Amino acid sequence: MAKKPKKQQQSGGTPATVALAAAGVTYTVHAYEHDPTHPSYGEEAAEAMGVSPERVFKTLVADVDGALTVAVVPVAGQLDLKALAAAVGGKRAALADPALAERTTGYVRGGISPLGQRKRLPTVLDASASGHATICVSAGRRGLEVELSPDDLAKLTDATLAPVGRA
Repeated sequence: MAKKPKKQQQSGGTPATVALAAAGVTYTVHAYEHDPTHPSYGEEAAEAMGVSPERVFKTLVADVDGALTVAVVPVAGQLDLKALAAAVGGKRAALADPALAERTTGYVRGGISPLGQRKRLPTVLDASASGHATICVSAGRRGLEVELSPDDLAKLTDATLAPVGRA
């Protein structure tokens, strides 16, 4: 039996940038040299790009009542697990096991993008995103961010907007 050919990614792109290109939305890719000793992937990205941490969002995978759910929140704060559970009609939420998050999304920790994931998961985008013309999220690997409008991100991920981040 013949193997299915793997999808070719455009010019070395990641699944996230391939998804953005296929959707035809406007976006900008920002690359920087990742420092493995930096204590925070998100803060490192904000510093390296010279962008306010309120506009750089991290992608976290949580377990809400047994179902994996993606939360996209500013790197300047933290995920409010109770608010995330409420946003998707659940009762309890906890951060997912990192290895499970990596296997399910197809990305490595520190490079998980809300776009182009291996398995499409329910997604909640922090409501603060709508206060910015553009935000930055991981483009699918450490040292690579993508800047796009929060409306485009919400549309492409079928995200719910809710206040799930806290300072």
